Amino acid sequence: MTRLTVEHPYDGSSIQEVEVVPWSEADAMLEHAVKAHQNRENRLPAWRRIDILRRLAALVESRADDFALLIAREGGKPLRDAQVEAKRAVHGVNLAAEGIAHLTGREIPMDLTEAGSGRRAFTRLEPIGPVVAVSAFNHPLNLIVHQVVPAIATGCPVIIKPANTTPLSCLKFVELVHEAGLPEDMCQVCVCDTATAERLVTDARVAFFSFIGSARVGWYLRGKLAPGTRCALEHGGAAPVIICDDADLKMTVPALVKGGYYHAGQVCVSVQRIFVDRKIKPAFLEAFADEVGKLVTGDPTDAKTDVGPLIVPGEVDRVQSWVVEAEAGGAELIAGGARLSDRVFAPTILADPQMDAKISTQEIFGPVTAVYGFDDLGDAVARANGLPLAFQSAVFTADLDRALALSDQLDASAVMINDHTAFRVDWMPFAGRRTSGYGIGGITQTMEDLSQEKMTVIRANSN
Repeated sequence: MTRLTVEHPYDGSSIQEVEVVPWSEADAMLEHAVKAHQNRENRLPAWRRIDILRRLAALVESRADDFALLIAREGGKPLRDAQVEAKRAVHGVNLAAEGIAHLTGREIPMDLTEAGSGRRAFTRLEPIGPVVAVSAFNHPLNLIVHQVVPAIATGCPVIIKPANTTPLSCLKFVELVHEAGLPEDMCQVCVCDTATAERLVTDARVAFFSFIGSARVGWYLRGKLAPGTRCALEHGGAAPVIICDDADLKMTVPALVKGGYYHAGQVCVSVQRIFVDRKIKPAFLEAFADEVGKLVTGDPTDAKTDVGPLIVPGEVDRVQSWVVEAEAGGAELIAGGARLSDRVFAPTILADPQMDAKISTQEIFGPVTAVYGFDDLGDAVARANGLPLAFQSAVFTADLDRALALSDQLDASAVMINDHTAFRVDWMPFAGRRTSGYGIGGITQTMEDLSQEKMTVIRANSN
């Protein structure tokens, strides 16, 4: 039996060992899911699914402090932010329970032409079928909620494969799912290696594939899906921010510090590329560097910590190499720029790196932001839009007309006005464009993806 050791990303200490599932067991999980879906007579009615989700929300809420500490220990997210994640999980479960009432069909008008007259037609929603979900490490509870709970709400059996660095929150959550009353075959956890995960995802028995992770892996797996398998992919971005000359820096700076260094920048919509009007660039850089310099780095389980470790030591090596490359290309190091340990990188600001540097063209997924001056607002928009990545973006200005105009011009799925790019609530649609993703995330949006319409047409008896 192969076992996986889950480590604390801050110091490498062992937290717990977890069994790694071989293909034979993953195959059995999928077969159980198929049989559960095919057993129409035993499908849970809406009221039972609502009841299970309400119980689940109460169970998660009663263990919120335990979840927060577990998130901090296995994922390295600072405890204060982990506490917010645990609260969001409770709300996400309740949101799905409320959304079940809106999973309704519709009446189709049939007398629009003579051919349809004398008939009545209506649709109802059915679960799409077995779901396989592959998740990421950076929100080890809330991402699981977003992938598992919509399946429960719609009546789809789901197999969840958590990140191998952070499986413990998922395992604990699914324990509570079963405690709340959901049959075990309807929600199963598959901690496995890459080859087993790929075989599971691409199996023809899978009706829907949900993926949160890197674009390279997501697009690769989408290309190997069996015919008929639908999917949703959530990747990452290199989120741009435009700061106009009339921006209120007292509002702008704290927002960008939070958006750029939250969870050490390991967020798919983390602030990365900041374009600031050159007239206020010196004042912005001074204030921004001052606030970034106040961030407390350290053990994520310490309530005082603002910025914790990167998920594995290799990520520190990578982030440092990107910073070194940018400096060699002419970027000015404003703050940070050094590793504080094998697992922690200092919150870093780079000014005016070359536009072809990695920090300017790829998602860094680390505690680094790049600041660029601009003289022409149109040029700033062009540079903000100039990557194949496109997710959330932000604009800071006191001019509402200009804010709305920039919202129209930015190629993004969401534009935050006077707020950072990482802002999100669970009922928002959440989606990457272009290489940043496929489909729309969010609790209720995923519930729609996992439901399919069936139409019934009734022909009136001529007698």
